[in-house]
Amino acid sequence: MTNKLITEIISLAENAGAAIMELYERTNYHVIHKADQSPLTLADTAANRIIEEGLKKLTPDLPIISEESAIPVYQERKMWRRYWLIDPLDGTKEFINKNGEFTVNIALIEDGCPALGVVFAPAVGLCYFASKGEGAFLKTEGQIKSIFCKKTLSDADTIAVSRSHIDKETQALLNKINHARTIHMGSSLKLCLIAEGRVDCYPRLAPTMEWDTGAAHAILNEAGGCIIAANGKELIYNKEDIKNPSFIASERSNSLYWLGICSQ
Repeated sequence: MTNKLITEIISLAENAGAAIMELYERTNYHVIHKADQSPLTLADTAANRIIEEGLKKLTPDLPIISEESAIPVYQERKMWRRYWLIDPLDGTKEFINKNGEFTVNIALIEDGCPALGVVFAPAVGLCYFASKGEGAFLKTEGQIKSIFCKKTLSDADTIAVSRSHIDKETQALLNKINHARTIHMGSSLKLCLIAEGRVDCYPRLAPTMEWDTGAAHAILNEAGGCIIAANGKELIYNKEDIKNPSFIASERSNSLYWLGICSQ
């Protein structure tokens, strides 16, 4: 994988991850809550600063949407064909709880679709990345390998769910799906586990935002997967309301099967 742009974005994500880990190792750090009651730490803002400054140097003409920055009004951004979509610290609750399940998410969106994605999990040393038409990859301990979704359905299907945001509707769904194992995981790692072939399906009924999924969506697409909403259409980006609808993520050829199971 020699794509120069994605190499630069991986480096940027790793730099942000290093700043996050410096704060992660501290015994105490200040936590505040935003208007929606989601937590915010110095690690979120430090990583955001590193990524935004890096992207502005790398691609000065491309706008940026970040969870931790003011979002331009729709009348302005609806004209954007290409822009960066970032979540500098996805899984802040996991960061606070010190379970390592948090990521740096950087995506390039083109015409409403994810065209490039980097998901870096600094606490566990995993970096997933993909660029449209070039495949999906996992970098760990300096080694890079191609990754692919698992195509075969079986009685040993594995379902991923959120560790911190599971709700009654999701639990009810799990109760009616015939599967062998449930993995509780934080952040966008759930989508990456599908791309890696370790998980079959990730149903998400609780709210998410576009920056929660953009980077991992690019990786999942290139690994042979997809994210579809209840209407059977794939998630799109830069909507007027940047909240995602409920969705099912899975290997692409099995997506209608999972959508049917989850819609029963």
